[in-house]
Amino acid sequence: MDESIEAIVARLAATHGDRRGALLPLLHDLQEALGKVDDAAVAAVAAALNLSRAEVHGVVTFYHDFRRAPAGRHVVKYCRAESCQSRGGAAIEAALARRLDVTMGETRADGQVTLEPVYCLGLCAIGPNALVDGAPVARIDGDAAIERIAATVAA
Repeated sequence: MDESIEAIVARLAATHGDRRGALLPLLHDLQEALGKVDDAAVAAVAAALNLSRAEVHGVVTFYHDFRRAPAGRHVVKYCRAESCQSRGGAAIEAALARRLDVTMGETRADGQVTLEPVYCLGLCAIGPNALVDGAPVARIDGDAAIERIAATVAA
């Protein structure tokens, strides 16, 4: 990337303003541009918004959608909420992680897939559920559903 983190932050801060309320939109746009919000980005955002690095770091680490490292080419967000867990979610999660060859919360070594936990996708009646590259996949209840997810991320 030719544009420095500081230049990106300055451009985005100009769009959102330099108020405290600009923090979340700026972080989302920064992650869109860089694929992550790392320590250098935290420092640049803090300086641009006149916040402490601790304040910005706290927001980045509190919200699960912000990444400290880039995600894989495909992102599978698997629901760990109670409703999905009550339908065998833990065993399905383990099978999905084995099939995708990635540990929950990690990106596979080849950079092709990231498996992330989420806590409720709002599809409780038809769980267990996942988002695969932003598209919902419901009723993940066996090998066929896991294979469907694996085929999507293999494409």
